[in-house]
Amino acid sequence: MADKMRAIWKKEPKLGLEIGEAEVPKIKDDEVLIKVKATSICGTDKHIYHWDEWAEKRIGDNIPYIFGHEVAGEIVEMGKSVKGLQLGDHVSAETHISCGYCFQCKTGQEHICKNVKILGVDTNGTFAEYFALPYRNAWKNDKNVPHWIATAQEPLGNAVHTVFSGEVAGKTIFISGMGPIGVCAVALCKAAGADKVIASGTNEFRQKFAKEFGADISLNPRECDIRKEVMDATNGEGVDVFLEFAGAPQSLKDGLAVTKAGGRVSVLGVFPKPFEVDVSNDIVFRGITLHGINGRRMFDTWYKSASFLRSGAVKLEKLVTHRFKLDEIEKGFEALDKKEAMKIVLEP
Repeated sequence: MADKMRAIWKKEPKLGLEIGEAEVPKIKDDEVLIKVKATSICGTDKHIYHWDEWAEKRIGDNIPYIFGHEVAGEIVEMGKSVKGLQLGDHVSAETHISCGYCFQCKTGQEHICKNVKILGVDTNGTFAEYFALPYRNAWKNDKNVPHWIATAQEPLGNAVHTVFSGEVAGKTIFISGMGPIGVCAVALCKAAGADKVIASGTNEFRQKFAKEFGADISLNPRECDIRKEVMDATNGEGVDVFLEFAGAPQSLKDGLAVTKAGGRVSVLGVFPKPFEVDVSNDIVFRGITLHGINGRRMFDTWYKSASFLRSGAVKLEKLVTHRFKLDEIEKGFEALDKKEAMKIVLEP
Protein backbone atom coordinates (compact mmCIF):
# COMPACT_ATOMS: atom_id res chain seq x y z
CA MET A 1 0.00 0.00 0.00
CA ALA A 2 1.28 3.46 -0.90
CA ASP A 3 2.05 6.00 1.83
CA LYS A 4 0.13 8.77 0.06
CA MET A 5 -3.45 9.04 -1.15
CA ARG A 6 -5.71 11.44 -3.03
CA ALA A 7 -7.92 13.55 -0.76
CA ILE A 8 -10.32 16.48 -0.81
CA TRP A 9 -9.25 19.17 1.63
CA LYS A 10 -10.99 22.10 3.24
CA LYS A 11 -7.99 24.34 3.84
CA GLU A 12 -9.33 27.88 4.01
CA PRO A 13 -12.41 29.46 5.63
CA LYS A 14 -14.05 30.41 2.34
CA LEU A 15 -15.95 28.95 -0.62
CA GLY A 16 -14.29 25.97 -2.27
CA LEU A 17 -12.01 23.03 -1.66
CA GLU A 18 -8.57 21.74 -2.64
CA ILE A 19 -7.76 18.45 -4.33
CA GLY A 20 -4.43 17.12 -3.18
CA GLU A 21 -2.55 14.41 -1.35
CA ALA A 22 -2.57 13.19 2.24
CA GLU A 23 -0.84 10.56 4.30
CA VAL A 24 -2.68 7.23 4.40
CA PRO A 25 -3.99 7.11 8.00
CA LYS A 26 -2.12 5.05 10.58
CA ILE A 27 -4.74 3.14 12.54
CA LYS A 28 -4.96 2.64 16.30
CA ASP A 29 -5.53 -0.72 17.99
CA ASP A 30 -9.31 -0.22 18.01
CA GLU A 31 -9.60 1.07 14.44
CA VAL A 32 -9.95 -0.30 10.94
CA LEU A 33 -8.52 1.17 7.75
CA ILE A 34 -11.16 1.36 5.04
CA LYS A 35 -10.49 1.69 1.33
CA VAL A 36 -13.15 4.02 0.00
CA LYS A 37 -15.14 2.55 -2.88
CA ALA A 38 -17.89 5.18 -2.90
CA THR A 39 -18.60 8.32 -0.90
CA SER A 40 -21.57 10.65 -1.36
CA ILE A 41 -22.22 14.34 -0.86
CA CYS A 42 -24.50 15.36 2.01
CA GLY A 43 -26.11 18.68 2.89
CA THR A 44 -23.50 19.06 5.63
CA ASP A 45 -20.77 18.87 2.98
CA LYS A 46 -22.51 21.67 1.06
CA HIS A 47 -22.36 23.87 4.17
CA ILE A 48 -18.64 23.14 4.48
CA TYR A 49 -17.94 23.64 0.77
CA HIS A 50 -19.69 27.03 0.74
CA TRP A 51 -18.36 27.89 4.20
CA ASP A 52 -21.64 29.41 5.31
CA GLU A 53 -22.62 30.67 8.76
CA TRP A 54 -23.25 27.13 10.03
CA ALA A 55 -19.83 25.88 8.87
CA GLU A 56 -18.05 28.89 10.32
CA LYS A 57 -19.61 28.27 13.73
CA ARG A 58 -19.44 24.47 13.69
CA ILE A 59 -16.06 23.84 12.04
CA GLY A 60 -14.31 27.02 13.13
CA ASP A 61 -10.56 26.54 13.36
CA ASN A 62 -10.67 22.80 12.63
CA ILE A 63 -9.03 23.32 9.24
CA PRO A 64 -7.21 22.17 7.24
CA TYR A 65 -8.90 18.78 7.23
CA ILE A 66 -10.50 16.21 4.90
CA PHE A 67 -14.30 16.36 4.86
CA GLY A 68 -17.04 13.92 3.73
CA HIS A 69 -18.81 11.22 5.76
CA GLU A 70 -21.30 9.14 3.74
CA VAL A 71 -19.31 6.13 2.58
CA ALA A 72 -19.01 2.51 1.52
CA GLY A 73 -15.75 0.63 1.25
CA GLU A 74 -13.67 -2.39 2.18
CA ILE A 75 -11.59 -3.12 5.28
CA VAL A 76 -7.93 -3.44 4.30
CA GLU A 77 -6.25 -3.27 7.72
CA MET A 78 -7.36 -3.92 11.30
CA GLY A 79 -6.01 -2.98 14.71
CA LYS A 80 -5.19 -5.78 17.14
CA SER A 81 -8.21 -5.02 19.36
CA VAL A 82 -10.79 -5.27 16.57
CA LYS A 83 -13.55 -7.85 16.98
CA GLY A 84 -16.39 -9.06 14.78
CA LEU A 85 -14.90 -7.86 11.51
CA GLN A 86 -12.61 -9.34 8.87
CA LEU A 87 -10.31 -8.08 6.16
CA GLY A 88 -12.31 -7.63 2.98
CA ASP A 89 -15.60 -6.91 4.73
CA HIS A 90 -17.79 -4.36 2.95
CA VAL A 91 -18.71 -1.62 5.40
CA SER A 92 -20.29 1.78 5.84
CA ALA A 93 -19.70 4.18 8.72
CA GLU A 94 -21.89 5.28 11.60
CA THR A 95 -20.54 8.80 11.72
CA HIS A 96 -21.31 9.61 15.37
CA ILE A 97 -18.13 8.57 17.17
CA SER A 98 -19.27 8.33 20.79
CA CYS A 99 -17.16 8.43 23.94
CA GLY A 100 -18.76 5.37 25.59
CA TYR A 101 -18.64 6.76 29.13
CA CYS A 102 -21.00 9.76 29.39
CA PHE A 103 -24.57 9.53 30.76
CA GLN A 104 -26.09 9.34 27.28
CA CYS A 105 -23.78 6.54 26.13
CA LYS A 106 -24.45 4.52 29.26
CA THR A 107 -28.23 4.83 28.90
CA GLY A 108 -28.65 3.72 25.29
CA GLN A 109 -28.42 7.19 23.73
CA GLU A 110 -25.00 7.04 22.05
CA HIS A 111 -26.26 8.99 19.03
CA ILE A 112 -26.53 12.07 21.26
CA CYS A 113 -23.29 11.44 23.15
CA LYS A 114 -22.20 14.46 25.18
CA ASN A 115 -18.65 14.19 23.81
CA VAL A 116 -19.49 13.00 20.28
CA LYS A 117 -17.12 13.55 17.37
CA ILE A 118 -18.57 13.53 13.86
CA LEU A 119 -16.66 11.86 11.05
CA GLY A 120 -15.78 14.42 8.39
CA VAL A 121 -16.68 17.32 10.68
CA ASP A 122 -14.55 16.88 13.79
CA THR A 123 -12.20 14.30 12.27
CA ASN A 124 -10.73 13.60 8.84
CA GLY A 125 -13.46 12.18 6.65
CA THR A 126 -14.21 10.05 3.62
CA PHE A 127 -13.46 12.29 0.62
CA ALA A 128 -10.22 10.34 0.16
CA GLU A 129 -8.94 6.96 -0.94
CA TYR A 130 -8.67 5.66 2.65
CA PHE A 131 -9.92 6.63 6.10
CA ALA A 132 -9.59 5.29 9.64
CA LEU A 133 -12.64 4.43 11.74
CA PRO A 134 -13.21 2.99 15.24
CA TYR A 135 -14.26 -0.58 14.56
CA ARG A 136 -17.45 -0.18 16.62
CA ASN A 137 -18.61 2.40 14.06
CA ALA A 138 -18.20 0.08 11.08
CA TRP A 139 -21.49 -1.31 9.80
CA LYS A 140 -21.07 -4.50 7.80
CA ASN A 141 -22.85 -4.34 4.43
CA ASP A 142 -24.28 -7.16 2.38
CA LYS A 143 -21.72 -7.79 -0.38
CA ASN A 144 -24.61 -8.07 -2.85
CA VAL A 145 -25.32 -4.35 -2.38
CA PRO A 146 -23.11 -2.27 -4.71
CA HIS A 147 -20.91 0.28 -2.96
CA TRP A 148 -22.48 3.19 -4.88
CA ILE A 149 -25.84 2.27 -3.35
CA ALA A 150 -24.56 1.35 0.11
CA THR A 151 -23.01 4.80 0.55
CA ALA A 152 -26.52 6.32 0.71
CA GLN A 153 -27.54 4.29 3.78
CA GLU A 154 -26.80 7.08 6.22
CA PRO A 155 -29.49 9.45 4.88
CA LEU A 156 -31.85 6.47 4.74
CA GLY A 157 -31.07 5.94 8.43
CA ASN A 158 -31.92 9.57 9.21
CA ALA A 159 -35.30 9.04 7.54
CA VAL A 160 -35.90 5.78 9.42
CA HIS A 161 -35.13 7.41 12.77
CA THR A 162 -37.45 10.33 12.04
CA VAL A 163 -40.37 8.36 10.58
CA PHE A 164 -40.41 5.71 13.30
CA SER A 165 -40.09 7.98 16.31
CA GLY A 166 -43.84 7.34 16.56
CA GLU A 167 -46.68 5.42 14.94
CA VAL A 168 -47.14 5.59 11.16
CA ALA A 169 -49.59 2.85 10.10
CA GLY A 170 -53.01 4.23 9.25
CA LYS A 171 -51.89 7.83 9.82
CA THR A 172 -52.01 10.90 7.61
CA ILE A 173 -48.48 12.27 7.21
CA PHE A 174 -47.22 15.67 6.08
CA ILE A 175 -43.55 15.72 5.06
CA SER A 176 -41.69 18.97 4.36
CA GLY A 177 -38.34 19.03 2.51
CA MET A 178 -37.86 16.71 -0.46
CA GLY A 179 -34.13 16.17 -0.38
CA PRO A 180 -32.89 12.56 -0.33
CA ILE A 181 -33.89 12.11 3.33
CA GLY A 182 -37.40 13.48 2.84
CA VAL A 183 -37.95 11.35 -0.26
CA CYS A 184 -36.79 8.25 1.66
CA ALA A 185 -39.28 9.20 4.38
CA VAL A 186 -42.09 9.22 1.83
CA ALA A 187 -41.25 5.66 0.76
CA LEU A 188 -40.91 4.48 4.37
CA CYS A 189 -44.29 5.92 5.37
CA LYS A 190 -46.00 4.18 2.47
CA ALA A 191 -44.21 0.91 3.20
CA ALA A 192 -45.32 1.14 6.83
CA GLY A 193 -48.99 1.52 5.90
CA ALA A 194 -49.57 5.27 6.16
CA ASP A 195 -53.07 6.22 5.00
CA LYS A 196 -52.05 9.38 3.11
CA VAL A 197 -48.69 11.05 2.54
CA ILE A 198 -48.51 14.74 1.58
CA ALA A 199 -45.09 15.89 0.38
CA SER A 200 -44.01 19.54 0.28
CA GLY A 201 -40.96 21.01 -1.43
CA THR A 202 -39.93 24.05 -3.43
CA ASN A 203 -37.99 22.25 -6.18
CA GLU A 204 -39.95 20.74 -9.09
CA PHE A 205 -37.16 18.28 -9.93
CA ARG A 206 -37.23 16.81 -6.43
CA GLN A 207 -41.02 16.82 -6.15
CA LYS A 208 -41.09 14.35 -9.04
CA PHE A 209 -39.07 11.96 -6.88
CA ALA A 210 -41.58 12.41 -4.07
CA LYS A 211 -44.36 11.24 -6.36
CA GLU A 212 -42.26 8.36 -7.70
CA PHE A 213 -41.52 7.21 -4.14
CA GLY A 214 -45.20 7.13 -3.26
CA ALA A 215 -46.47 10.57 -2.20
CA ASP A 216 -50.24 10.81 -2.60
CA ILE A 217 -50.15 14.60 -2.87
CA SER A 218 -47.22 16.81 -3.92
CA LEU A 219 -47.29 20.52 -3.02
CA ASN A 220 -45.01 23.50 -3.64
CA PRO A 221 -45.37 26.15 -0.89
CA ARG A 222 -44.27 28.84 -3.35
CA GLU A 223 -47.23 28.07 -5.59
CA CYS A 224 -50.06 27.40 -3.14
CA ASP A 225 -51.41 28.05 0.33
CA ILE A 226 -49.88 25.07 2.11
CA ARG A 227 -52.11 25.29 5.17
CA LYS A 228 -55.30 25.41 3.09
CA GLU A 229 -54.21 22.58 0.79
CA VAL A 230 -53.27 20.25 3.65
CA MET A 231 -56.42 21.00 5.62
CA ASP A 232 -58.57 20.47 2.50
CA ALA A 233 -56.81 17.15 1.85
CA THR A 234 -57.62 15.98 5.39
CA ASN A 235 -61.26 17.12 5.51
CA GLY A 236 -60.34 19.98 7.81
CA GLU A 237 -58.89 17.66 10.45
CA GLY A 238 -55.18 18.20 9.86
CA VAL A 239 -52.51 15.50 9.78
CA ASP A 240 -51.63 12.98 12.46
CA VAL A 241 -47.88 13.32 11.90
CA PHE A 242 -45.66 16.11 10.57
CA LEU A 243 -42.05 15.31 9.59
CA GLU A 244 -39.78 18.33 9.08
CA PHE A 245 -36.68 17.94 6.90
CA ALA A 246 -36.48 21.37 5.24
CA GLY A 247 -34.89 23.30 8.10
CA ALA A 248 -36.92 26.40 7.17
CA PRO A 249 -38.78 28.46 9.81
CA GLN A 250 -41.95 28.79 7.71
CA SER A 251 -41.92 25.06 7.08
CA LEU A 252 -42.07 24.33 10.81
CA LYS A 253 -44.73 26.98 11.45
CA ASP A 254 -46.92 25.65 8.64
CA GLY A 255 -46.42 22.07 9.78
CA LEU A 256 -47.41 22.86 13.36
CA ALA A 257 -50.49 24.69 12.10
CA VAL A 258 -51.76 21.70 10.10
CA THR A 259 -51.00 19.03 12.71
CA LYS A 260 -54.16 18.02 14.52
CA ALA A 261 -54.41 18.38 18.29
CA GLY A 262 -52.68 15.43 19.91
CA GLY A 263 -50.51 14.85 16.85
CA ARG A 264 -46.80 14.19 16.51
CA VAL A 265 -44.12 16.49 15.06
CA SER A 266 -40.62 15.09 14.40
CA VAL A 267 -37.92 17.52 13.32
CA LEU A 268 -34.64 16.55 11.64
CA GLY A 269 -34.15 19.79 9.70
CA VAL A 270 -31.32 22.05 10.86
CA PHE A 271 -32.33 25.72 11.04
CA PRO A 272 -29.67 28.34 10.27
CA LYS A 273 -30.83 30.84 12.91
CA PRO A 274 -33.13 30.99 15.95
CA PHE A 275 -36.70 32.07 15.24
CA GLU A 276 -39.94 32.61 17.13
CA VAL A 277 -42.62 29.94 17.58
CA ASP A 278 -45.84 30.37 19.57
CA VAL A 279 -45.13 27.47 21.91
CA SER A 280 -48.22 27.96 24.09
CA ASN A 281 -50.81 28.06 21.33
CA ASP A 282 -49.13 25.87 18.70
CA ILE A 283 -47.75 23.14 20.95
CA VAL A 284 -48.80 23.21 24.62
CA PHE A 285 -52.54 23.91 24.40
CA ARG A 286 -52.88 21.51 21.46
CA GLY A 287 -51.08 18.63 23.13
CA ILE A 288 -48.51 18.29 20.34
CA THR A 289 -45.68 15.78 20.87
CA LEU A 290 -42.47 17.33 19.53
CA HIS A 291 -39.44 15.13 18.78
CA GLY A 292 -35.97 16.46 17.99
CA ILE A 293 -34.18 13.90 15.79
CA ASN A 294 -30.40 13.66 15.65
CA GLY A 295 -28.73 11.14 13.34
CA ARG A 296 -29.47 7.45 13.82
CA ARG A 297 -29.92 5.32 16.92
CA MET A 298 -26.84 3.12 17.35
CA PHE A 299 -27.41 0.60 15.99
CA ASP A 300 -31.11 -0.10 16.07
CA THR A 301 -31.71 2.27 13.16
CA TRP A 302 -29.09 0.52 11.00
CA TYR A 303 -30.78 -2.86 11.39
CA LYS A 304 -34.12 -1.35 10.37
CA SER A 305 -32.56 0.48 7.42
CA ALA A 306 -30.88 -2.68 6.17
CA SER A 307 -34.22 -4.47 6.33
CA PHE A 308 -35.97 -1.81 4.26
CA LEU A 309 -33.11 -1.87 1.76
CA ARG A 310 -33.31 -5.67 1.41
CA SER A 311 -37.08 -5.61 1.00
CA GLY A 312 -36.93 -3.07 -1.81
CA ALA A 313 -39.26 -0.73 0.07
CA VAL A 314 -36.75 2.09 -0.46
CA LYS A 315 -34.93 1.99 -3.79
CA LEU A 316 -31.77 3.96 -3.01
CA GLU A 317 -30.41 3.36 -6.50
CA LYS A 318 -33.12 5.65 -7.87
CA LEU A 319 -31.92 8.48 -5.63
CA VAL A 320 -28.40 8.40 -7.09
CA THR A 321 -28.68 10.81 -10.02
CA HIS A 322 -24.95 11.37 -10.62
CA ARG A 323 -21.75 9.36 -10.25
CA PHE A 324 -18.41 11.15 -10.56
CA LYS A 325 -14.78 10.37 -9.93
CA LEU A 326 -13.48 11.78 -6.64
CA ASP A 327 -11.43 14.42 -8.49
CA GLU A 328 -14.64 15.61 -10.18
CA ILE A 329 -16.21 16.54 -6.86
CA GLU A 330 -16.84 20.17 -7.83
CA LYS A 331 -19.14 18.95 -10.62
CA GLY A 332 -21.18 17.35 -7.87
CA PHE A 333 -21.49 20.56 -5.87
CA GLU A 334 -22.37 22.43 -9.07
CA ALA A 335 -25.21 20.01 -9.86
CA LEU A 336 -26.54 20.34 -6.29
CA ASP A 337 -26.34 24.13 -6.38
CA LYS A 338 -28.31 24.15 -9.63
CA LYS A 339 -30.87 21.83 -7.98
CA GLU A 340 -30.39 19.31 -10.77
CA ALA A 341 -29.44 16.36 -8.54
CA MET A 342 -30.54 14.23 -5.63
CA LYS A 343 -27.69 12.06 -4.38
CA ILE A 344 -24.18 12.58 -5.81
CA VAL A 345 -21.80 9.62 -5.49
CA LEU A 346 -18.02 9.98 -5.81
CA GLU A 347 -15.86 6.97 -6.65
CA PRO A 348 -12.10 7.15 -6.11
